Amino acid sequence: MRIIGGEYSGKQIVADNNLTLRPTTDFAKEGLFNIIDNRYDITSFEVLDLFSGTGSISYEFASRGCRTVHAVEMFPRHVAFIRATVAKIGLSQIRVIRNDVFHFISICKMKYDIVFADPPYEMTNIERIPTMVFERDILKPEGILIVEHSKRSDFTGYEYLFDSRRYGNVHFSFLKR
Repeated sequence: MRIIGGEYSGKQIVADNNLTLRPTTDFAKEGLFNIIDNRYDITSFEVLDLFSGTGSISYEFASRGCRTVHAVEMFPRHVAFIRATVAKIGLSQIRVIRNDVFHFISICKMKYDIVFADPPYEMTNIERIPTMVFERDILKPEGILIVEHSKRSDFTGYEYLFDSRRYGNVHFSFLKR
């Protein structure tokens, strides 16, 4: 795994073998960040990374100059890995929060420019995420929600969907009010 853009472009990150994860592929990350970089100046953005896993997406946002990145992850080993990587690289704008994503959304008082969610593909209630994000109003007025998912999940009928992309087996759905 590596950071593909920004200040730390090319930085290799070696995930611990004890982590049971499916990190976003470099191919999919490159496609995703090409879209983001071409549409937005994210240097002043506040980002929420849900289901952070290895922290790969958080590192990308931080490397590209986002002001604040909150990485929410529930599993202690993953949290420890992200914290160690953040300290090693020096990504001071990343704050790692150990919490269940659904609980965090329910108590969140901040508003974000981008909320990125990469739940486990086998999770059965992925479609709850946009509903909760919009009901809790945690996006800024022009903010976007990006959900990474497999082909099993489909946001086509969701009223706030404005774009979707596919990179191999990785699907991204983009939603905003």
